Amino acid sequence: MRLINFTQGPDLRPGLALSKAVGVDLLAADPSLPDNWHALFPLLEQVRAVYDSHLGDLGNVEKARLAGNPLPVPYFSIDQATLLTPIILPSKIIAVGLNYRDHAEEQNKPLPPRPMLFSKAPSCLQIPGGPIQLPEELTQVDAEAELAVVIGKPGRRIPREKAHEYIAGYTCFNDISDREAQYADKQFFRGKSIDTGGPCGPWIVTPDELPELAKGLDIRCRWNGELMQESNTDQLIFPVDELIAHASANTTLLPGDILSTGTPGGVGVFREPQVFLKPGDVVEVEVEGIGILRNPVTRWTPMS
Repeated sequence: MRLINFTQGPDLRPGLALSKAVGVDLLAADPSLPDNWHALFPLLEQVRAVYDSHLGDLGNVEKARLAGNPLPVPYFSIDQATLLTPIILPSKIIAVGLNYRDHAEEQNKPLPPRPMLFSKAPSCLQIPGGPIQLPEELTQVDAEAELAVVIGKPGRRIPREKAHEYIAGYTCFNDISDREAQYADKQFFRGKSIDTGGPCGPWIVTPDELPELAKGLDIRCRWNGELMQESNTDQLIFPVDELIAHASANTTLLPGDILSTGTPGGVGVFREPQVFLKPGDVVEVEVEGIGILRNPVTRWTPMS
């Protein structure tokens, strides 16, 4: 299943993407369900029943959409809605530094002995297609393509062999990084938490749609159509299950928490010459089996 948040009017709604073009309004399909994914994750079997019951009508709904006819409730055209981040205000975003072998190689650094975790402020999240807004003084801003894990139920000290039970699904994540702040502070929080610096989406893909623990997925980042990063999740130094076990050792993971698993080699700061994002750029993060997360870069100016 592809799990989404969307608006088609004033209200935020949870939904299901039956295809890239057609979605189902989950609350219209089953009004008994909660109105947010934090509460829906424990009910994914009920959500699956909604998905399965509507999937059979997809062919007819697609024909109606292509003919320009209004879609019957609870269906809607995704291109006539606004997709939001698939998780709204997670309790925490945990990211991982130096977790791809090729990323360590481009820095001439040894592989770390344990996962290096850091946090991003949840307020950094940006919707698919939403602008990455750069204030004028930020001139060393980079993009990082990442596979993100979304936690589905609470857990502390999660055993590695049971980590898969805590995964609601996977999504694309762009770990936008202010390199000047990152290196000046000698820790990551400020440089990794700029507003609009956490594009996420376009949806959460449930684990049954992907290989076990999202292994063997191609991952890419493009700037203005130019390939910057290209790797595979088999390059992860610490795989998904090990990251969940490590992150939950002394911190409870909660439904909706985002665990972004690290970025491959090819980032702008380690190129020769260095390259950084600028207004007018368009950044794409693509993860095989999930989709493409695309965001333009614009100039942010304070409101007068």
